[in-house]
Amino acid sequence: MNKLFIEGLADAIGFVGGALLGFWIGQMLGWDIFAPGYSNASMGGILLAGLGGGGGLHLARRWQAARNAGKNEE
Repeated sequence: MNKLFIEGLADAIGFVGGALLGFWIGQMLGWDIFAPGYSNASMGGILLAGLGGGGGLHLARRWQAARNAGKNEE
């Protein structure tokens, strides 16, 4: 498959997976990102979803770098 397609797919999966994980953690803490208004709880939920998305993207890129480094050694 095309290398750029695989990289984009990995980035998308990492970002969405991380954002969902952050969303679910926020839900467990009672922080609803869809609550009306901008309360502290909704802002905390938004923050967790954003941090989760960024963290998931970072992990996906580290995985890609490690995968590419392993291919270069062969």
